[in-house]
Amino acid sequence: MNEYRNLIGGRLVAAADGRTLDSVNPATGEVWARVPASGRADAEAAVAAAREAFPKWSALPALGRAHFLREVAGVFAAHAEELARIETTDNGRILRDTLKKDLPGMTHLWQIAAGQVLDAVKGETVILGPGSLGLTRREPYGVALCIIPWNSPISTFSAKAAYALAAGNTVIVKPAEQACASVLRLGELLAGVLPPGVLNIVSGLGEDVGDPLVRHRGVNKISLTGSTQTGQAITRASADHLKPLTFELGGKSPNIVFPDADLDAAAQGVTVNSIYTGNAGQVCVAGSRILIHRSVWDEMIERITSIAAHVRLADPLDMATTMGPIVSEGQYERVTSYLDIAEKEGAELVFGGQTGADVVPSMPDGYWVAPTLFTTSDNALRVCQEEIFGPVAVAIPFDTDDEALAVSNDSSYGLAAGVWTRDLGRAHRFVRDLQSGTVWVNTFRQMPPGLPFGGVKDSGYGHDAVLEYTREKAAIIQT
Repeated sequence: MNEYRNLIGGRLVAAADGRTLDSVNPATGEVWARVPASGRADAEAAVAAAREAFPKWSALPALGRAHFLREVAGVFAAHAEELARIETTDNGRILRDTLKKDLPGMTHLWQIAAGQVLDAVKGETVILGPGSLGLTRREPYGVALCIIPWNSPISTFSAKAAYALAAGNTVIVKPAEQACASVLRLGELLAGVLPPGVLNIVSGLGEDVGDPLVRHRGVNKISLTGSTQTGQAITRASADHLKPLTFELGGKSPNIVFPDADLDAAAQGVTVNSIYTGNAGQVCVAGSRILIHRSVWDEMIERITSIAAHVRLADPLDMATTMGPIVSEGQYERVTSYLDIAEKEGAELVFGGQTGADVVPSMPDGYWVAPTLFTTSDNALRVCQEEIFGPVAVAIPFDTDDEALAVSNDSSYGLAAGVWTRDLGRAHRFVRDLQSGTVWVNTFRQMPPGLPFGGVKDSGYGHDAVLEYTREKAAIIQT
């Protein structure tokens, strides 16, 4: 049994009251690790450590912080396989993704953050008049609380912590209790790399340790990647101290296929690149609404069905596996409930719908859901409006550009969208008119560093970047 500990003030410690949570391998249904069930005392200790470390860290010259960030990048590179295997065991995301995509990408991201430290200390000057000078300076907020989800812990940890540290903040990371072992292991590896208190990691239930952290007066900035409901709860809980918030929340992304598109590329884009993914569609930008022009409807449904039939669900540690399990029993029950909801609402099942041992007989206790596709003409159905967070998609036909746009925007979410067309004018119109934070044209789920990533409407606001972790101060000097 693997035992993990919190990182607080440079020390690896158990929860103050000694409580732990079981971490379950979703491919087998077996407990494989225990993590701290932290509470209010642990939250207080983490905030105190971060606040104590802040003056020295923020006063460090920017290039000095860059040195530490490059050291962190080296840890990611040196321990890539170990971290990838831990994360795959913990949340079911296939090893070929965690090892070949996530870890190399995050090594690169920390190096990028190191290269952007000077952006966080640059200001502007304005000549206000003879003998009068205006200037601005950027300053870190102080203690940044980064709340990360279970679907890509290492990636989200890096996207938040790297930029927050580069800007001169000290950081507390609260990982999701369903899958936090990889982040806690990172804490072990980084305990001797970063100065004590600069990075703190505490695991536990949201109501036990997350809520005290959110409400704490000593936390100056909060960044969350999670559900819309969690974002709403944090907004209410943090209101007393008016903390600046960055939210990357849920999505119900449309993926729109026009008749002039490369249909083979589009079929790949709306399936294995979008919803039938290595982590079983458990991704905020999943293109779970596939809008298909009626003139190519049959051709696209045939292509989608063929691709889905070749998705391989098996042990996620096997490099030949292309889709893993649902992360937890609770999430499994949520996803499978929508199979019944879709049937009751009158959506037509095209393929899929199998669950549990029927999907992977060799691992009968895992949380398996087969790639599933429903069709409907009614975008008002719950399966079209609510985030399922699993490998369940709905295909919807359309006839005109205006109809495709109206159906796409008929959602409380606005995180991302995909457009498949060779018409450059149409592409630009949809980039302009789609109500989403990101629009991909003839591709899907590319999120390169250097471009903002965030949503609109119930999908949140703001994004993780160096300057987002600074505030701007103005000064006027009369000479």
